[in-house]
Amino acid sequence: MITYPFQYKRATSIAEAVAMLGDGGKALSGGHSLIPSMKLRLNAPGTLVDVGRIAELKGISVDGNELVIGAGATHGDIATSDLVKQHVPMFAEGAANIGDPAVRNRGTIGGSLAHADPSADWPAMVLAADATIVVEGSNGSRSIKASDFFTGMFDTALGDGELITQVRVPTEAGAKMTYQKFAQPASRYALVGCAVVKSADGKVRVAFSGVSETPFRDGTVEEQLNGGQDAGQAASGVAILSDHFASEEYRKHLANVYLKKALAAVA
Repeated sequence: MITYPFQYKRATSIAEAVAMLGDGGKALSGGHSLIPSMKLRLNAPGTLVDVGRIAELKGISVDGNELVIGAGATHGDIATSDLVKQHVPMFAEGAANIGDPAVRNRGTIGGSLAHADPSADWPAMVLAADATIVVEGSNGSRSIKASDFFTGMFDTALGDGELITQVRVPTEAGAKMTYQKFAQPASRYALVGCAVVKSADGKVRVAFSGVSETPFRDGTVEEQLNGGQDAGQAASGVAILSDHFASEEYRKHLANVYLKKALAAVA
């Protein structure tokens, strides 16, 4: 399908991108989420602001006890980064299983988080990792905890004109972590994705993508596990998605299966 008419602008710095976005633009990086939604007429920005060549957005580094991933880092960059493998190996594991090589080499972590597809892989991983998402807007920079970032289906706490610039992830010595998913065979999106982080002190964080309209931390399962109990049913009290790929009953079943797989991987 053909999109609505739009203007195209290319930003050369974060400051320039923020100024362009303030005029009603929408950020374009890899484009693997935004362009398809525009073709389906689900998104109709008047201006696309290309941030894909801003060097400030691409780096991966360590700052104190945090791994800092630029929003413009591609899934492929993250999958092959030695720093990521060393400090947050779940991110490298998960990134390596996103889409196909074309998607991994163009799609970015910032673009995926901003799009907030309920079946994307990054939401579960950043939630379980207790990450912070740094955004820049006309009023300056602010940090949003991943637990506060996802507010609904394709909806986030990003304000108008704000741009994701970094994802900051605590590095936890001795932690074990994994991301397990049941992938839709064609798109590789998660029909159910489960991320688990087990800290050195035994505390566990559990998050899901693909199960509900909004990715979420499973507080009930966490409370049970951290209280010394076995995990009960996953996604209790959560409205489960049902579509032509998987029924509500099947997704609920998969959530329990992949919770067990993830817990076994960090045991």
